[in-house]
Amino acid sequence: MLKTIESEISKQAAPPALQAEFAQYDFDNLRNFCRLTYTASIAIWLLFNLIVSIKGGQGLTVLSLLFISTMVVLTIMLGFIHKYRHFDVLNLVFVLVITLGLRLIIFGLPADTQPIWLALASSSILYSASILPLSRWAFLSVAVIDCIVLNPFLMTQASIMDLRGLLILCYFAFLCSLTTYSFFKLRRVKLHNYTMSKLLVAQAYIDALTEIPNRRSFMLQASHELQAQPRERDHYLAMIDIDNFKKVNDQYGHDIGDEVLKRTADIIKEVMADHEYARLGGEEFAVYLSGVRRSDAETLMDTLCLHVREDPHAHPVTVSIGLARVGDNDTLNQALANADKALYASKNSGKDRFSFYQ
Repeated sequence: MLKTIESEISKQAAPPALQAEFAQYDFDNLRNFCRLTYTASIAIWLLFNLIVSIKGGQGLTVLSLLFISTMVVLTIMLGFIHKYRHFDVLNLVFVLVITLGLRLIIFGLPADTQPIWLALASSSILYSASILPLSRWAFLSVAVIDCIVLNPFLMTQASIMDLRGLLILCYFAFLCSLTTYSFFKLRRVKLHNYTMSKLLVAQAYIDALTEIPNRRSFMLQASHELQAQPRERDHYLAMIDIDNFKKVNDQYGHDIGDEVLKRTADIIKEVMADHEYARLGGEEFAVYLSGVRRSDAETLMDTLCLHVREDPHAHPVTVSIGLARVGDNDTLNQALANADKALYASKNSGKDRFSFYQ
């Protein structure tokens, strides 16, 4: 099954919304790695600058201090950026500054070695960019800046016509092409894996028919809410059951029954948007009301019953609801059992209503 799903996903292009979601997810997970890469780049640039300045007898210049200060400021700014698009722009500025700084250092070396060092610096910058969580346009922009500023044939003694220049060109073109290919290939694989993980999570925690959370998801989220301490207000758990659902299936068929389930799930989703809700199975649903007053819970249940009852549909239904206050020492299973008892009280007292567990 996994191979079949992978094959189907690989045939489809990821929609722009999913690509943007993946880019943000990738940046959020690699933020510290980006900061480490920037810090390491500054350290290497400073080390090379010191070696060239001391060995070459030039000393640190005001321009060198300006470059190092700018890169440090950009690295600090990275800690305050939360959107991947802003990181794309920041990274372009950082690359422009560090490439200009590298060219400044390399111009302090002997003229016959400058083209080789420019080619090495260019490939190193491009490789560093390829492992960062950049969008496609941001990486291509980095490549353009890199190839222009650190061009080994710009303002140097190298010539494409001689043997050394031709070898440098081949090395430069090979590494740039390989790094660019690796970036796009790796990005595609990461996007594919992200899509697969979202699909598998959805299948595990989303009910396929109603497209709302399933029992597994509800138990996980409700347990998390249950353990939240301290509680400022009460917590309530509601069990919801569609009245006479078996008759709907027997009289109109399972297709109509499925429509009723989806319609009821949509109403629950609309009314309980601020709370945890799920389809537990069959015609049963559950809602966990976190941090509400009893009067608020009553209002929500009244609204839900009203919306289901007055929904303009060819096959109208009603719902019965059982509510249980979740005590500080109650387990989730205890709360479910108490809400289920209250649900049966609603069923036995006429349906289309809610009852509290006493």
